[in-house]
Amino acid sequence: MCKNVGTSDFHQGSNQLAKPNFEYQKRQKELEKKKKKEEKLQRKLEKKNAPGEGAAAEAPAAPAPGAPDTP
Repeated sequence: MCKNVGTSDFHQGSNQLAKPNFEYQKRQKELEKKKKKEEKLQRKLEKKNAPGEGAAAEAPAAPAPGAPDTP
C-alpha cells in the first residue's frame, strides 16, 4: 500500500519558528523615516513662509523709493 514518505521530515521542521522578514521591516522603517523627514521639511517651509507673508503685506505700506517725502 502507500507509504507516507517525507512526513517525518515535515514534522521535524515544524517545531522551528518562522523567521522574521528583516528586509520588509527595514523597508517599512525607511519609508516611515522618509515620511517624517518630508513632514518636518513641510512644517519648516510653512513656518518660514508664514512670517514672510506678514512682512510682504507691510511692504506696500512703506513709501516707494524716490517718492517725495511730503504728503
